[in-house]
Amino acid sequence: MAQVRTASARGAGHDCDVLVVGGGIVGLSTAYAITRAAPGTRVTVLEKEPGPARHQTGRNSGVIHSGVYYRPGSLKARYAVRGAAEMVKFCAEYGIPHAVTGKLIVATERTELPRLHALVQRARENGIPVRELGAAQIPEHEPEVRGLAAIHVGTTGVCDYVAVARQLAHASGAEIRYGAEVRHVDRRPGLGVAVRTRSGDVLRARVMVNCAGLHCDEIARLTGDDPGMRIVPFRGEYYELARPELVRGLVYPVPDPAFPFLGVHLTRGIDGGVHIGPNAVPALAREGYGWGVVRPRELGGTLAWPGSWRIARRHWRYGAGELRRSLSKAAFTTAVRRLLPAVTEDDLVAAPAGVRAQAVLADGTLVDDFLIREAAHTVHVLNAPSPAATASLPIGREVGRRALAMLEEAVRP
Repeated sequence: MAQVRTASARGAGHDCDVLVVGGGIVGLSTAYAITRAAPGTRVTVLEKEPGPARHQTGRNSGVIHSGVYYRPGSLKARYAVRGAAEMVKFCAEYGIPHAVTGKLIVATERTELPRLHALVQRARENGIPVRELGAAQIPEHEPEVRGLAAIHVGTTGVCDYVAVARQLAHASGAEIRYGAEVRHVDRRPGLGVAVRTRSGDVLRARVMVNCAGLHCDEIARLTGDDPGMRIVPFRGEYYELARPELVRGLVYPVPDPAFPFLGVHLTRGIDGGVHIGPNAVPALAREGYGWGVVRPRELGGTLAWPGSWRIARRHWRYGAGELRRSLSKAAFTTAVRRLLPAVTEDDLVAAPAGVRAQAVLADGTLVDDFLIREAAHTVHVLNAPSPAATASLPIGREVGRRALAMLEEAVRP
């Protein structure tokens, strides 16, 4: 990486070597990876919020995923398995609250049993040890949970991802600028990228990395690139369990393989509280954390994308069920009682929602893997929803590797 350090030394005309747009866990992990791989590289992170991890990173259930669900050989499978172990090690090294609790994936209907068995096979292909349980063995792990069969995944855990993001920001040594919303991008071949923020500040970099999450496709288009997808935001609504003693650890339903969503699950967090959720309903804004948050321009962009309508036509029955559970607490409770019969409607206390940045192709395909693309002087991270927090360290290394390769090319005589 000597060439990279030389680039920093003769960086006249550039405010930094690498400019990262987005201060969530993926953007901060990328900054961390770059400065560790190439000390002396000048990295600046622009985050539009007043602090890190304000959206997907800070609004999830805090689960360290094992990688059991994901297609063998996919980036999600490889990075989640590797990332789970690395995340536990990172948290231990920096004293960040975490616990490896294990989890149950529970089949409650006979039609789910073949899918449960398929998960066992997928786990083995991904190198994840699991144990199959009969109905009588489930209460040994979760006394209040009922099901026909289950698998126990021992490598799943929980942590404080906001604390992880803060530590990545600190340990990276990067310049982090909060309240810096990108409004304009000017990219010039052979020169690099200039970015203007809402406040009017202009920053020039040799390489830009787009880790803007819910807005990554918009940043790509500002850069002049056609991302070939659109972010269609799905809100996930959570409840907190008023009787947390009903759940010991993590309990998941058997997911439908047609969707990237894992279904309503029970998560005992690092703080001892139990979160229930999320469901998945279309959000009316990219940061639409409630039905009352509507941004006409963003909603219009979603409705204008042909993939949105194709999803709706293809999966309207699934969507109708999710919508009903969003609008009816009683319906949500009924869904939870499939796993936890003792729960009542009064046990569910509304908790903050999250929004998933889901990439959708024009034909209505939900992108089911992490999506990283390169263009001149630019690396775009275009699909990084769950399990991206779990996988953030290996994702950051891969994105950082690509950015450093571009940087070396940019300064080569």
